This record gives sequence, C-alpha cells and structure tokens, in this order.
Amino acid sequence: MTKLPTLLLACLAAFITTASAHAETMSFRLATLTAGGCGAQCPQVIAAQGEIGEATPDSFLAFVRENARGGNLRGIVLLDSPGGKVVASMELGQAFRKLGMAVIVARPAADQSRTMALVSGRCYSACVYALMGGRKRVIPAQSSVGVHRMFNYSTNFDMTEGGFVRERNLDDGGMLQTLSRYAALMGISTELVKLAERTSPDRLYMLTSADIARWRLGSRTL
Repeated sequence: MTKLPTLLLACLAAFITTASAHAETMSFRLATLTAGGCGAQCPQVIAAQGEIGEATPDSFLAFVRENARGGNLRGIVLLDSPGGKVVASMELGQAFRKLGMAVIVARPAADQSRTMALVSGRCYSACVYALMGGRKRVIPAQSSVGVHRMFNYSTNFDMTEGGFVRERNLDDGGMLQTLSRYAALMGISTELVKLAERTSPDRLYMLTSADIARWRLGSRTL
C-alpha cells in the first residue's frame, strides 16, 4: 500500500451530502478512484460500512490480505458506522494503526457517474474508538461524529417479572480506564473519553470542529 493519493483531494473537493443507509454488520469493499485516464492503474481504497461486531477486526485483516496483492490498494479506509462492540472497535483501530491506515469518515458515492465524489459519513458511539486508530484521521465538515456512554445488555431470569428480562449495564469505571489508556496510546486526548462517559447512553453528543481539534481526533481536510 502506498501514500495518500493526490486524487483523493479531488474526491474531497467533490464531497456531497446524502442520508445514511440502514445499518448492517460492517462489510468491506474496494472503491476505485477514477480520473485522468488512469485506467488499470487507478488507485483503490477500502470502504468500510456498517456496525462493528466481534468478528469485524479479523474480517478487515483478511480483506486486506486478500486484496493487497494487486498493487493499487492505498492505505486509506472510508469509514461509515453507527457503532457496535467497544472492544472490537478498539481492536479494529489497532489494526488500522498497525497497517498505517489513514481513516476518513465518508462513503464512496453510490452514483457511478460521480466517481470523484464521496458521500458524507457518520461515526457514532463505539465507532469513534476505531477511528482513533487511524494514522491520519479526516472528518470532513459534511460528516458527523458522535459519542455517548458505553453500555451492554445482559439477559437474566427474574421471577418477579415472570421470566427472562433484558437489562442494560453501564460501566463501573473499569471500561473508562481501558478506553482512556487506549486513547492516550493513539495520541487522542483522554478528555474525549471522559466526555463520552458523561453523556447519557440515550443520546449522542455531536462533536464540533473545536472538539475535534482540541482533543486531537482529526482534521477537516487532508
């Protein structure tokens, strides 16, 4: 994989905004950046879309191994995700960092007649911890990043409730420490993690340009 292509600057210049699609388990595909008659030498990037699950980090590494042999794959991931599993998101971020990937919160345009355009993306909840792993992190103004307190669900049998009940469990402080250590390792301010853990799990705090810059999460442009 090679450095960021100049062609991607043109893609960002042609950035457009569209509504987000319904979330599914994260999948990966190649997106080809075509312009200037590059033909068979057109650079390719990885488009990652969907919810991050336990198998996502291994799936990503397998996808890279399968597609890195062609020679046109650049070290760039277009990331669009509503969130998912926290630990898996950190593992995906570690994979991004190990491979030296640049991560852009965006999607390739579905309209093939607009091959130079990227579509606004989102990175919410646990996705932010995957984003942190990028060697370079780009969050274009049209895209959005949101955080909230992490939680998980457990199912327990409760006689008083007449059967199995699903309960939401919040962090007792251990995950905050783990996420803070991870963020610091990735060069991100731990204040971002603290903000997330202060935010109700029932809402998203949408990061502003000032937040993104202050906590070193990324930049608006390449």
